Amino acid sequence: MKTLKTKNGVMLKAHVKPRSRSFRIQINDELVIFCRQPPVEGKANRELIKELSKIFKRKVEIVSGSRSRIKDILIKDTTKKEVLKALKT
Repeated sequence: MKTLKTKNGVMLKAHVKPRSRSFRIQINDELVIFCRQPPVEGKANRELIKELSKIFKRKVEIVSGSRSRIKDILIKDTTKKEVLKALKT
């Protein structure tokens, strides 16, 4: 899983799989996020931002890959340690 500390927060590289049975996160060599919504009119992206904001209790934004399954996601005002801790639970 790739994480990068920036001045604004922590950047994650994630592979998003829309149209899954439930929202869940899987960590292997890469971060895989399963979303319930289809990738139509930004529905999967909105679900992704909403659910990650709940998990990290921080503002989340998609920096790149809004029309791709591989996304760079920025979790604002946090540390790498806090992100890894939240992903483990």
